[in-house]
Amino acid sequence: MELKGRRIIALGDSITEGVGTSAPDRAYPAVLARLTGAEVLNYGVGGTRYAPVSDEINPAWAEDFIRRVDRLPEWADLILVFGGTNDFGHGGLPLGTFADRTPDTFYGACHTLYTRLIRKYPASRIVILTPLHRLSDNDTVNERGQVRAPLASYVRAEGEVAAHYALPVIDLYREGGMQPAVEEWRVRYMPDGLHPNDAGAARLAAFIAARLASF
Repeated sequence: MELKGRRIIALGDSITEGVGTSAPDRAYPAVLARLTGAEVLNYGVGGTRYAPVSDEINPAWAEDFIRRVDRLPEWADLILVFGGTNDFGHGGLPLGTFADRTPDTFYGACHTLYTRLIRKYPASRIVILTPLHRLSDNDTVNERGQVRAPLASYVRAEGEVAAHYALPVIDLYREGGMQPAVEEWRVRYMPDGLHPNDAGAARLAAFIAARLASF
């Protein structure tokens, strides 16, 4: 896919917003724009999730991806959807099953989000980016004290639902080259164990650009 001159929407959470980097122009969407010559619009909101959850911890986190679809620009050549880590981290909803079609579970939220994006952008490419690894990958209790599945289960859910709608997936969990359990990578790319720093965002953007070029 030739990206120069294209309009790209980056829908995401704090990693898309640029938390962990030194300035907004170091966040991965800004780096991706410089690498490709595309116009990349940053619609990252820290703490947000695929699934709608009323949030007493932080009301801003209730601005889930699904409800934000209606507020996105009316056209784009490409939409990058990069989320799921906060559904794992503090979402509080069950993982559910592939058969779910309402956003009361993570599987259901995937179906709801992807179908809404397809309906709004039927002629555009929609690409799903899985969560990166994080230090709490295999923790069995979330930030609300609730039992949860490991992060790999959320990655698998995104992939299964994306495949159902024939949406391409960039698997950052398995191929993104950043695993904070490896000390050298954590120090270099994601010092807090979750958010890429400037070097991590540059690495992320380069990987995404290379994968998009192969589509």
